[in-house]
Amino acid sequence: MLDIKLLREKPDFVRERLATRHAGDEAKVSAVLALDESRRAALAEVEQLKATRNAVSREIGMLMGQKKLAEAEAKKAETRAIGDRITELDRLVTEAETGRDTLLATIPNLPHASVAVGRDAADNPEIRVHGTAPVFASKPLTHIELCDKLKLVDFARGTKLSGSGFLLYTGWGARLERALINFLLELHTTEHGYREVAPPYIVGEHCMFGVGQFPKFKDQAYAVQEGMDGSTLGKLYLLPTAEAPVANIHREELLPAQQLPIQYVAYSPCFRAEAGAAGLGTRGMIRVHQFDKVELIKIVTPETGYDELEKLVLNAEKVLQLLGLHYRVINLCTGDMGFASAKTYDIEVWAPGQGAYLEVSSCSNCEDYQSRRMHLRYKTETGENRFPHILNGSGTALARLFVALIETHQQPDGSILIPEALQPFLRADRIPV
Repeated sequence: MLDIKLLREKPDFVRERLATRHAGDEAKVSAVLALDESRRAALAEVEQLKATRNAVSREIGMLMGQKKLAEAEAKKAETRAIGDRITELDRLVTEAETGRDTLLATIPNLPHASVAVGRDAADNPEIRVHGTAPVFASKPLTHIELCDKLKLVDFARGTKLSGSGFLLYTGWGARLERALINFLLELHTTEHGYREVAPPYIVGEHCMFGVGQFPKFKDQAYAVQEGMDGSTLGKLYLLPTAEAPVANIHREELLPAQQLPIQYVAYSPCFRAEAGAAGLGTRGMIRVHQFDKVELIKIVTPETGYDELEKLVLNAEKVLQLLGLHYRVINLCTGDMGFASAKTYDIEVWAPGQGAYLEVSSCSNCEDYQSRRMHLRYKTETGENRFPHILNGSGTALARLFVALIETHQQPDGSILIPEALQPFLRADRIPV
């Protein structure tokens, strides 16, 4: 959530930065400020009326002491009228504050000054490219063909179990998925210094609000109901990413500065309804309702936020380097950025069977946008309470990593060669025909 003080003091700056997102949110600034001014005016009147009521109460005491009972009763009537007005103003304050904060919660984060201005993915600048696309003697098979041939994923039975957009990994496919998860966790904990956590896979609405998933993306979430009790529907949600619980671990806490930076890594399945999304009815692993992901979270001081973002990207890149995959890093432009992000790098891996790059990691600095929403602060060495920067990144996401891996390392004999770094986790150097 944006700082209301920033809107008060620099409304034109806020409008200008929001306008670069090309979503029209700059139009909300005036409405937020109008509600804020109504709240502040009502609060000022309340304070004035309370001072008046206190003065009148003192007069009543004096009149009672002087036995001027009729005048005292008149003053009591005056205080009752003041009390009624205060009650009405308190209601107006609450309504204005609720309206202001509700509207403020729908305004996205401001893009950082270093982010390229653009409308969509076509305007995303490429930052760097690693390696070159592999060359095959004949047209490479797609992951669907490889999964069918080697019985890695049973698409038909996955659909039979849960509908389109759900996968049933089988045999070597299930083993490869598990090996990738363990490889990612081991890499980030032992080499990159993250602390592993295993979060709940169901979270409260407050966690979804804290990371900016709600209210913007509520239509893309899977709401949970407890048994047949309809009143519980929507109190809990299947997590769309481990970011939702892990970034909220320290919500409503005041951390000592010495505890920062905090680095967490977590595995979780991810559930995304993606209402109305195109392509979910097609066969394959590119767009699915449930997928596995290893998530990286950092909580850092504002002074180090962008240095830590660069390190976060390198941590995610290391995964692809060790797996021998060709990829590129792009910087999302203002019009393509996520709701809560101030700056985002996407890492896209090359999938030969698709003839295209697939996003497998999105690394963002949300600055203090999320920490404000979850009331997370830290105390500086000088005793000041500040909001930390919260960063998140996929380290990385499957099933697209699975797709790129098997398509890249397919062999002429139909087997899949396993990169050396992954072999100890799969306990094999290839997936046989």
